[in-house]
Amino acid sequence: MLRNGLEPWHLLIVAVVFIVLFGSRKLPDTARALGKSMRILKSEAKAMKDESGTPGGATAPVVEPTAVRTASEGTAADAAAASQSPAAAG
Repeated sequence: MLRNGLEPWHLLIVAVVFIVLFGSRKLPDTARALGKSMRILKSEAKAMKDESGTPGGATAPVVEPTAVRTASEGTAADAAAASQSPAAAG
């Protein structure tokens, strides 16, 4: 039954059905959207492959801890910085 698979006349019938269903005006837009979707899928698959291939699996940047200021230190330091900046004088 499916000995020959897809023959050229099968593809012609499929093309005619698409033209009848979608119309000749929407086919270029549909093809463009399909192309964009394929490019996005390809780039995401490549990014996932690259991400999983890194040694140790650590892809996120290392964040260094910062010193914590208390409320009194923060206001004093902010006030001193504001008094020295040229924008505060203007």
